[in-house]
Amino acid sequence: METLKIGSMRIDRLVEIASLPFERDWLFANVDDEVIAANSDWLDERYIEPGTGRMILSHHSYVVRTERWTALVDTCCGNHKPRPRVPVWNQLNQPYLEKLQALGVRPEDVDFVMCTHLHVDHVGWNTRLIDGRWVPTFPNARYLMGRTEYRHWEQAHAATPNNPVNHGSFADSVLPVVAAGQAEFVETDHLLFDDRNAMMHFEPAPGHTIGNMQIHLNGRHDHAVMSGDIIHHPIQCAAPWLSNAADFDREAARTTRIKLLERLADTPSILLAAHFPAPTAGRVVSKGSAFRFVFL
Repeated sequence: METLKIGSMRIDRLVEIASLPFERDWLFANVDDEVIAANSDWLDERYIEPGTGRMILSHHSYVVRTERWTALVDTCCGNHKPRPRVPVWNQLNQPYLEKLQALGVRPEDVDFVMCTHLHVDHVGWNTRLIDGRWVPTFPNARYLMGRTEYRHWEQAHAATPNNPVNHGSFADSVLPVVAAGQAEFVETDHLLFDDRNAMMHFEPAPGHTIGNMQIHLNGRHDHAVMSGDIIHHPIQCAAPWLSNAADFDREAARTTRIKLLERLADTPSILLAAHFPAPTAGRVVSKGSAFRFVFL
């Protein structure tokens, strides 16, 4: 994905893992051969692995900058974190911070970390391991988390302290930020900035998690949406009924996904999903009674 401009905002993709295949029925419980075959004309080997049908995802964040502030959206899996139940996330050692600095951003330059939700692969770089302790990676940042989302996982953690919540990420990637006083709990319609050239705000996106959110960017006549896990893979544009195995409420997630696709279809708005492999950014177009995704 090349750098995008939305109003006065510059958006760059910060990649942790560029291409990672997942078993299709692990990712989507109700996928079948027919759905894959029906979309093979526009989803090539970058998105569906030939021969196996495994779905390929990317793990990346978005860096959003103006002259006045720098924000980081969803922080992937993180390094050195024990995730034994999902080996591809376990004890990673990725040059994420080096890639951030290659974009001209140091950890101390980040003003805001915005979490669409608190699943393991969206909060990992919230913290890093220093001298045996998990500490906030971005020392000057306010970490914006949904209030409803946080309270849900806080209660789950308190109820089963010996059973790691979200693969242990709540304990090692969320609670240290709270303990450091850098967490800010917001409502699902929170407005962060509001001027003609750079408006950034959350909107509710129920279904994937109990307090799931999406992030909208508006500037002048431009619009983009960072959809988090409303949509995991481009095939869900053509088949929005495909349900992710991690969805908290599958019917609500499906409704949210369809509403977003209908809202964006055949408009100049850009969709920036959390897991679409490169080139990642694109637009939604109508295709009969469903949709297709056209990469930029």
